[in-house]
Amino acid sequence: MEAKELRDMSTDDLTQKRTELREEIGHLKLKRATSRLENPMKLGQTKRDLARVETILREKAFQSGKGAA
Repeated sequence: MEAKELRDMSTDDLTQKRTELREEIGHLKLKRATSRLENPMKLGQTKRDLARVETILREKAFQSGKGAA
């Protein structure tokens, strides 16, 4: 997922996306542990997507805090 797409999303959507990505990472780790993970690169991609979402959520929180002060 592109960062540009994520920046266009609302904070609620990003929070929901973060939850979905965390669940997906848990499932992928379980599949990796049981040797059923078809695409090992998927785990890394999902972790990077989660990092992007968390970064953008942090940016939005900083902007809203800075704008209010």
